[in-house]
Amino acid sequence: MARNFQAHLGPLLPALALLACLGAPAFAVQPDEVLGDPVMESRARTISAELRCMVCQNQSIDDSDAPLAKDLRIIVRERLKAGDSDSQVLDFMVARYGEFVLLRPRMSWRNALLWGAPILVLLLGGLGAILAMRRRSAAPPAPRLSAAEEARLKALLAEGDGAGPTKP
Repeated sequence: MARNFQAHLGPLLPALALLACLGAPAFAVQPDEVLGDPVMESRARTISAELRCMVCQNQSIDDSDAPLAKDLRIIVRERLKAGDSDSQVLDFMVARYGEFVLLRPRMSWRNALLWGAPILVLLLGGLGAILAMRRRSAAPPAPRLSAAEEARLKALLAEGDGAGPTKP
């Protein structure tokens, strides 16, 4: 049984090995972009992982193959070589491309509504539900029938209890 299994699986092993390699993360950084200093390259990779590719928009520039992402990676490395700190590089990119370039936007007064909107919606929904329940409980009770109306209703019901349809 084991030999039969190996005989069928044997031709598939190279394809399975290729699929396993495809599952590994692929970085788009080209060899000509890599810095000689491993510490500085590590800093560049960390910064690149925080910056959004303006073409792909759901990838970092470290993961994107777009030409603009390559240009941004080169700018990051040039700024690091010039002596900028990590925060200075990020500030430079934000000043040049706007806050959208950050994969994780910073909390600021300009985007405070965006960060607080979910909580605000929950609070307003809860307040609306409380007010709706109070209105229902405060509604006046249905008016009672007068003695004449109750007598008329009993007469109509008694009239309807007959064997056949009533004639006017």
